[in-house]
Amino acid sequence: MAKQDANCCTPFKTTCGGQALLEGIMMQGPGRRAIVVRKPDGELDITEEAVKPRSGLAKLPFLRGLFVFCGSMVHGMRALMHSAEVSEDGAGEEELTGIDKWISEHFEQDKAMSIVITLAAVIGIAFSVGLFILLPTALTGLIGLVWKTMPLWVRSVIEGLLKVVIFMTYLYLCSKMKEIHRVFEYHGAEHKTIYCYENGLELTVENVRKQPRHHPRCGTSFLFVVIAVSIFLSIVVFTPLKIENTFLRMALHLLMLPVIVGVTYEFNRYVGGHDGPVSRALRGPGMWMQNFTTFEPDDSMIQVGIEALKRVLPEEKGADQW
Repeated sequence: MAKQDANCCTPFKTTCGGQALLEGIMMQGPGRRAIVVRKPDGELDITEEAVKPRSGLAKLPFLRGLFVFCGSMVHGMRALMHSAEVSEDGAGEEELTGIDKWISEHFEQDKAMSIVITLAAVIGIAFSVGLFILLPTALTGLIGLVWKTMPLWVRSVIEGLLKVVIFMTYLYLCSKMKEIHRVFEYHGAEHKTIYCYENGLELTVENVRKQPRHHPRCGTSFLFVVIAVSIFLSIVVFTPLKIENTFLRMALHLLMLPVIVGVTYEFNRYVGGHDGPVSRALRGPGMWMQNFTTFEPDDSMIQVGIEALKRVLPEEKGADQW
């Protein structure tokens, strides 16, 4: 198993993937999406729905990454909110306040929920962009006020280093929070369950427990590559064009974000589907980052992962080939 853990080689690579939730896991296959959450009484709450196939622009290389990213944010936020409701320990419904109350009073329940989820996804994206993309640019601009002769390429390098430091610090602090640590344990259960399936083994707790918790096609790797691509483009684009103004650099970062997401998706799609030495080297940093976002799950978490994956596996064998 140690050899496999290093190379991430499996006989089969599936397009099925998931997201860890509060006391649960969301899994998505080629045709179905399932949300499985452990209720306070120990029973499983299971929600399933069909997945619409991508068409048109959503299937084109470099554009499909944007559709996948936005869809993942919306569906992931909805699943997270659902898991929070199901897993709360017998607490009564909280009284709505602020914008939540206003939305509930002016829209039907389904429409109100859709609006809340969309707003949450937008706020989540804005927070990530602000923290990992714009804040490092602003801090580097402040350094430039002191170091007025700083070369542009040095500015881009410092900006990149700040992005990595902020991202690493954020993940580390999150991993130390009790609730988030449990989410990261479910994250480990998700990875181990998928590995078990890709190795052609029966989906049992015993078989899943033996699998590695680091997976090459993980969202953590995606976020890390987003930052890496952003750093590369900053050096390649900003330095030759001699762009020094901090606000202009921030605006260009925002304009380049769709390009960054599209390139990152294709990069991860390629390295996640190959097991050669070059691919292993390219995905190495993202795999290492999973030391902060995945932890060993207990058997009850593995059971949730197994149930979620079984619900989304296609009837036709191999229909989920990566």
